[in-house]
Amino acid sequence: MTDIEAAVCAVELSRGTLGPEGQAGARVGGETTALQRGRESQEKTAALSTAERSTEEEWGNVGLTPRISAKVGRPDDDTAAKERGGGVTPMTIHHSGTPSAPSITGQVVAPSPDGQQEKSALVFDSYPIEVPSTGIPKGHLRSLETETKFTPKHDKAPQVSKPSAMPQTPWSAGKTTLMKNASVNKGSRRNKSKKKESKGKSKRKKGKKSNETKKPHKKEEELTTPTYSPFFKDNYCPLECACYGRVVQCSDKGVDKVPYGIPYNARYVLLMHNLIDSIQLDLLREYISMELLVLSNNRLTDGTIEGAFEGVPALKRLYLDRNLLESVPTDLPASLEELHLDNNNLKVMSQAAWGRCPGILVLSLSNNSLGNGSESLPNGVLSSLRNLRTLNLDYNQLAAVPQGLPWSIKELYLRGNLIQHFREGTFLGTSELVVVDLSCNRLTNKGLFKESLLNVTHLESLNLGGNQFKRVPRHLPPSLKTLNLEGNLISSINTATFRTLPNLEHLGLAKNKIFRVAPGAFRTLPALHQLDLCHNALRQVPRLLPSSLHSAALAHNRIQSVPHDAFCWDDETQRLSGLVRVQLEHNLIDMGNLDARAFRCLRGFQVVHFY
Repeated sequence: MTDIEAAVCAVELSRGTLGPEGQAGARVGGETTALQRGRESQEKTAALSTAERSTEEEWGNVGLTPRISAKVGRPDDDTAAKERGGGVTPMTIHHSGTPSAPSITGQVVAPSPDGQQEKSALVFDSYPIEVPSTGIPKGHLRSLETETKFTPKHDKAPQVSKPSAMPQTPWSAGKTTLMKNASVNKGSRRNKSKKKESKGKSKRKKGKKSNETKKPHKKEEELTTPTYSPFFKDNYCPLECACYGRVVQCSDKGVDKVPYGIPYNARYVLLMHNLIDSIQLDLLREYISMELLVLSNNRLTDGTIEGAFEGVPALKRLYLDRNLLESVPTDLPASLEELHLDNNNLKVMSQAAWGRCPGILVLSLSNNSLGNGSESLPNGVLSSLRNLRTLNLDYNQLAAVPQGLPWSIKELYLRGNLIQHFREGTFLGTSELVVVDLSCNRLTNKGLFKESLLNVTHLESLNLGGNQFKRVPRHLPPSLKTLNLEGNLISSINTATFRTLPNLEHLGLAKNKIFRVAPGAFRTLPALHQLDLCHNALRQVPRLLPSSLHSAALAHNRIQSVPHDAFCWDDETQRLSGLVRVQLEHNLIDMGNLDARAFRCLRGFQVVHFY
């Protein structure tokens, strides 16, 4: 009797499952095999050590050193044993090797009833190892359990050559096959669930840490990153305005302040026709590209604009007309070239006002109260404006033409003042005046001195209409091309009146009291193109009109006849007249008594307008 059979019999005897014959056999067998047990136990120990060494040699190639231990348990009942073909012995295979070497879990199954020798397979995660087996008695081995970190992935495992030095022992006999166990699956599931939980916890911890680290970063960004403001940006336009490129149109909006946020790159800013009563100090200094600023028709006063325009680097044109100013601002920028202060309440002007902006080219001061009706501007008050080209002093209360004006002035407008005198010394040196308007004043022949226009050698246009001249002034510069004497008290034209004006092209004598014109009085004007004698007291068309004449206005007179030599007097050349329009409306002409020879040189009757 073998050791295994004796152990089985001992278990059944203790349970009382053996009959009388079995009990007697067990006692006899126990006595007769006592000596054999000792020898077999020694052989068993030697066989196990030999198997361990041979297995270590073969498995060393995969980094494993298995240690095999077996326990004999109670055999299953006959029904389960028959279904499995034999009992199953629990078996555990341990290993010692690298930390990553796999553990093995399986079962060693007893050989089939036919007693044929089979091979047991030890299945790893990724490879199986076959172990040679010999016959093992039926029904004496229980389940073999091994610990593993990996689950089998292959159903059929490749074969490994069996070791040649493996001795035959009871533990190596029989058919062995590694199978998956339910406990292993449960363990693997627990391990997987634990791994997932640990991963989830680690992710949550990382998320918390990242949140903790991100939160202060966001706070720092909120503290350090400035809030974006569109105001004053290049592409921003205030709600009250309309922007066209670099032109900002804010006129007629009813605003009482300069709209906030006008782009700093604005070039033209239009703020006219509003209710603006003040300008913030230093507001305009940031507008380094602004060239034009229009503040016309607002409610600005001297105090509310003090210092507002100082330091504006590129401002060239400033419109402050139709406000409530009483004096010229003294803090104007040096870049200023054009200043409009019309329609204010200006009464005084000091030379210091122009000290900071000597580059002004256009200065308009019309419709103010300068001069107070009894005096003119202080002598030389504008002398520092050495680049001044245009000076407009229309409709003030000046009693005389200002003295000491810059010689650079080319256009001087003094219409609608109270001027009675135009003395010599008006200009410093030889003047470059081209246009002078002295209309609607109180000038007389005595008030216009002989030397008044002595140094004005480039004068081309002189307007003396609406004054009190009784005859055409003498000593006019020969450079004149346009002379307007409308609305005076002139009653007659002499032959020598215009002899000194050979370049005159336009002559206005309307609305006078002229009733007599000497024959050939206009013949001395060889360049005359336009002659206006409307609203006078003429009784006939003047004789010997110049052949260069294009237009002759003679309406609203008392003309009764047209002399035959009025338009066509050059019979020697027999060339056609240059007249294209002759106005004879509202006169006393008798069409039945007209001399046909008077129109012989005209280009047709369509030139003459009687009605």
